[in-house]
Amino acid sequence: MVDQPFRRGPVTVRTPASSANLGPGFDALGLALDVHDELTAEVVPGDGLEVVVEGEAADEVPRDERHLVVRSLDAALDLMGVRRPGLRLTCRNVVPHGRGMGSSSAAIVGGIVLAKALVDGVEPLDDRATLQLAQDIEGHPDNVAAALLGGLTIAWIDGFAAEAVRLDVTVPLTLFVPPEPVSTEAARGLLPDVVSHADAATNAGRAALLVAALTQAPERLASATEDLLHQQYRAGAMPDSYRLVRSLRVDGVPAVISGAGPTVLAFARGVTDAVPDGWRVLEVDVADRGAHVVPTS
Repeated sequence: MVDQPFRRGPVTVRTPASSANLGPGFDALGLALDVHDELTAEVVPGDGLEVVVEGEAADEVPRDERHLVVRSLDAALDLMGVRRPGLRLTCRNVVPHGRGMGSSSAAIVGGIVLAKALVDGVEPLDDRATLQLAQDIEGHPDNVAAALLGGLTIAWIDGFAAEAVRLDVTVPLTLFVPPEPVSTEAARGLLPDVVSHADAATNAGRAALLVAALTQAPERLASATEDLLHQQYRAGAMPDSYRLVRSLRVDGVPAVISGAGPTVLAFARGVTDAVPDGWRVLEVDVADRGAHVVPTS
């Protein structure tokens, strides 16, 4: 570990929210959403750390080395053999926390990309190494792949290596965001250890069909978003969300639980009549770009 020059002036990174699973693509499919967190870091004299948080969950997250952005930034710097300097970090949070919209992945990928942008004269981590580090921190590759690459991503683990491919898609999206969160750990804890061969086969076919539906056959989205592996088992933790998914699907709207929930994702626009009281509605596009440095003016 050596001291290393860092870039002068602040560096800003924008990272998209993401929706994982998309129904049948459990822990494999991810979609970047045009909702962004923004991180700005500036090197300051000394070796201190100042963390400022604005927006979503500003009163809930730590403001020291425990902050997920800082932990991810430190992990990336460590891989590059660089010691963190004195730093002022400002996090402008727009992605809702605990709602199945990839807030932790946005923080992880944003922190890693910020670290890469801060250093000067060091061989940066490439996308593959960035994805691997993000997966190691997050524990699964679907959301972090979408946050890093943008668009529609298919992610998997090859041995111990995280891999992903990106596809361009254009599809209308509506997010129904409930007022109360559900933790990813709690949602995963409701999943069974074993599922039937028939259910697994159905989901495999639907996941393959979903890739085709999103890239070339949108008229197949209703069938392609059918899931038997996770949503029904999590219904008890988010009954209003599951009820909304079923109501939308009865009306012919392709709808799924976003990630681990409780946000509902509909592949449509103009379907806001069904929203429960107190929920937010976000009509968004797919984010073409993953986490990226914002040019200075």
